[in-house]
Amino acid sequence: MNIGILGAGNIASTMAKTLNSMKGVKCRAVASRDLARAKNFALEHRIQNAYGSYEELASDPAIDIIYIATPHSHHAEHAKLCIEHGKAVLCEKAFAKNAAEAKSVLDFAKEKNVLVTEAIWTRYMPSRKLIDEILVSSIIGKITSLSANLHYNIYHKERLVNPALAGGALLDVGIYTLNFALMHFGAEIERVESSAALTETGVDGTNSITLYYKDGRTAFLNSGMFSRSDRKGIFFGERGYIVVENINNPNSICVFDERDNLVKKVEVPPQISGYEYEVEETVAALSAKKIECDSMPHRETLRVMEIMDSLRKSWGVKFPGE
Repeated sequence: MNIGILGAGNIASTMAKTLNSMKGVKCRAVASRDLARAKNFALEHRIQNAYGSYEELASDPAIDIIYIATPHSHHAEHAKLCIEHGKAVLCEKAFAKNAAEAKSVLDFAKEKNVLVTEAIWTRYMPSRKLIDEILVSSIIGKITSLSANLHYNIYHKERLVNPALAGGALLDVGIYTLNFALMHFGAEIERVESSAALTETGVDGTNSITLYYKDGRTAFLNSGMFSRSDRKGIFFGERGYIVVENINNPNSICVFDERDNLVKKVEVPPQISGYEYEVEETVAALSAKKIECDSMPHRETLRVMEIMDSLRKSWGVKFPGE
């Protein structure tokens, strides 16, 4: 499979390095609005073609899949461009700036019978299954709640504070805490409570979210962009607790009893970067002529976007054009 990268920023660089270390795929082209930047990116990552427009990449007949690595605010526009040219799309999270945009992209993909999937890497990682296996084993008895946090000192990045680029902690890092809860506790949510501290530009700088489930379980989630947190995900049970080290890219899962004794530790398999799993599943889905991936079906992409829309509405956070 020949893969093209739309955008030439840091995350695009990580994807290029990952693709160059994988078998069965080739990073064949990169596109940027700045041709010189695209050429430098291509030279650095040994990529055959560099384009100075996204339209050139989308129309390249040799490309099978396009990975979109532009700001959230432009994902819908760029995904539709790729779909129009019949290219399968692996779109970086957040999939769009709101649910309406996301739905328009997914409806267009269905109309054109083109594969589209969201690149929320934790959905595709083997750690997801490993965590679920421990949860169903009842090793700590009945699980009543979970907590998850993800904070990075990334406030200095323009795309994170600019409403025009769909900035804010929620769409960039809070999306991982939401996905963590939805992956492991499901979507039968009775109500949501939340609060946020807004930046001078009007986007959320930090946020706190509580999901109350119909079965009585709760999920306590928080994220932010001013400081570094421990990034842990913790499940609390009758006979102990389970700690996932780094919900953004889990590296181990540790089980503790009521006396804080470590009773089990599961290491996550070695990886290239973690991006390879979403690529592998996208390639497999395209080969099987699917239009969505099992690990992140379209309904889940929409569910997350709808929750985030509701949260932003309650905080008074609006992006231009909404």
